Amino acid sequence: MTKTMTNDDGAMRRQPGCPLCDGPGGRVVWRGAGCRVILPDEPDYPGFVRVVLDDHVAEMTDLLPSVRDALMRIVWEAEACLREVMDPDKVNVASLGNMVAHVHWHVIPRWRDDRHFPGSVWSAPQRQGEALARSAERAARVDTLVQRLQARLAAMPSADAE
Repeated sequence: MTKTMTNDDGAMRRQPGCPLCDGPGGRVVWRGAGCRVILPDEPDYPGFVRVVLDDHVAEMTDLLPSVRDALMRIVWEAEACLREVMDPDKVNVASLGNMVAHVHWHVIPRWRDDRHFPGSVWSAPQRQGEALARSAERAARVDTLVQRLQARLAAMPSADAE
């Protein structure tokens, strides 16, 4: 991804008051290609990853096609790493932006015994204690996930090389 997302002048846009412009949004595990990959503070979902565009843009269709493609390659790589390391029953990939109108993708490991399954992670919890114990066991794999993400994303060709 180039520094110029959609601005002709190459300047990165920032929106005052946007939590993804004002701060990292979580633990940054990789930064490059005009975006960052973070681990948000989601204790019930160890391995929950967000891919956040650095430029303040509300919709994917506001981006140049090459930027969209490069961003989605990072999302798919994050999903692949998450599946390999966390071994979820399912992965949810979502770009909602209803609360924060800044392009970002949620890559969420889901297990049949997680607190909210089969609903979304934003729905009412379906279970309590057992799911929390298993979350702690799964959290032990997060450092491995971070290492795998860092290695695989660093090895990806940049969109600038295309």
